[in-house]
Amino acid sequence: MKIVVDDLSGAEIAGFLDEHVRQMRSITPPDSKHALDLDGLRGPGVTFWSVLDGGGVVGCGAIKRLDAGHAELKSMRTSPALKRSGIASRLLEHIIAEARAMGFARLSLETGSAEFFLPARRLYEKFGFVHCEPFADYRPDVHSTFMTKVL
Repeated sequence: MKIVVDDLSGAEIAGFLDEHVRQMRSITPPDSKHALDLDGLRGPGVTFWSVLDGGGVVGCGAIKRLDAGHAELKSMRTSPALKRSGIASRLLEHIIAEARAMGFARLSLETGSAEFFLPARRLYEKFGFVHCEPFADYRPDVHSTFMTKVL
């Protein structure tokens, strides 16, 4: 398994992310969906990683710079067929280390509050994220859970 910075130009990662956005739209009401599409992930201040195994994409994640000391974790996803195989833990560990190396002092995230997102929330808690108030441009939302970690 290899984690690489991805410029999002490949068809495979585009399909992987399209599936992610479609899944989030099927689970979350439109006003509560915060997953970035391909153009959003190509925006300034975003660093995106793909997890490759056997030549294919099996996971991804990104950070978006909010200010000089604060970044947001975005687009964490593992291939549904490989959930609970350690990919997300390895990727999250990598992203936290990279965020520290980039000089961020805090890493925050928004994830769903529905039962579907419980494994994700448990993963973030395992890595030291704690529940927090909405940050950046987010507003309170019954469909969202906000978490943060001091780096």
